[in-house]
Amino acid sequence: MSVATKRDYYDILGVGRDASPDEIKRAYRQAALKFHPDRNKQQGAEQRFKEAAEAYEVLSDPEKRNRYDRYGHAGLDGVGLHDFGGMAVDDIFSVFGDLFGDIFGGRMRARAERGIDIQTVVHVDLKEVATGVEKTLRFQRSDFCEACGGRGAEPGSAPTPCRTCGGYGQVERQTTMGFFATRTVVDCPSCHGRGVTIDHPCRKCRGGGRTPRECVVNVRIPAGVHEGQRIRLRGEGEPGAAGLSRGDLHCLVQVKPHPFFERDGDDLICRLPISFTQAALGAQVDVPTLTDRTALHIPPGTQHGAVFRLRGRGLPNLRSGRNGDEIVQVLIEIPRKLTRAQQDLLRSFASTEDKNVLPESRGFFERVKEYFTGAGGGDEQS
Repeated sequence: MSVATKRDYYDILGVGRDASPDEIKRAYRQAALKFHPDRNKQQGAEQRFKEAAEAYEVLSDPEKRNRYDRYGHAGLDGVGLHDFGGMAVDDIFSVFGDLFGDIFGGRMRARAERGIDIQTVVHVDLKEVATGVEKTLRFQRSDFCEACGGRGAEPGSAPTPCRTCGGYGQVERQTTMGFFATRTVVDCPSCHGRGVTIDHPCRKCRGGGRTPRECVVNVRIPAGVHEGQRIRLRGEGEPGAAGLSRGDLHCLVQVKPHPFFERDGDDLICRLPISFTQAALGAQVDVPTLTDRTALHIPPGTQHGAVFRLRGRGLPNLRSGRNGDEIVQVLIEIPRKLTRAQQDLLRSFASTEDKNVLPESRGFFERVKEYFTGAGGGDEQS
């Protein structure tokens, strides 16, 4: 519409040029109620609704109103007004979201709400953590009922404005305490804040407007992911009211236990059992890794709990991609049963232990002996 043919903004809202901001706001509320296309099916109502939105955008802003008062429509060139004439009615709600919440109560507030986020679990093993993997997930979420399109009303019927709140979705409640009276705004008990009532509920969704549906999505699990980490898939949650943006799907990562490895950050811990002869004499043993096996040299005299580090055989760091290490801790196994020949050999070895006992063992047993003989300075007598 050209500047020359545009109506006066004050006339559109039916207020004088000296109207206060509150008067302008009230006038716009009345116009929005009167000409909203959901309420007014007369020809031209939608155009009047959009004109009122344009007028309110200008007159509710002190700077824009001042320019309009001084120069008329020409003074608003280049100030970045919304093109309400080309906007869908629902899009105007996003511009005046708070105001529409006041006007249309819960029903319009619901339109400004995005969908609910939902969560599902994705299971991965350590090999998949090491390489990254794409998983196919099946989960349930609520979607708009196919029978009624999410309106909640039986096909062929439509929701009607609530008679209790007049479509506001809210009612005013007055509480009196002595000489004082307070007024609060609460959700309408008849429509539960929706602003509409459904006389003929949809039989498929029972008036809720939504039904459960099984969905399938693919999610990329990055290498180095950790237990308990959440991966967000935007727009895969439940739908927003009136078709606004969906919520998100949060994929909670759970890492399956591994038969050989425990995770410590980016490192893998492998506890490797060896015999006491391998520990005493030294040996070459095979150690499992995530991808294969590798040889590990056990030097003679290795002690129980000794740790060996295999560089770069751990998991990749989620950010840098650099691999951690595999930490091998040896556990010396003592046989539960010995043959007679083995017992004789050990007894023969034991007879030489006094001369060949390790310094650590000698020091420990000497301290024990001193403790019990009192040489170590036991309890003092008073």
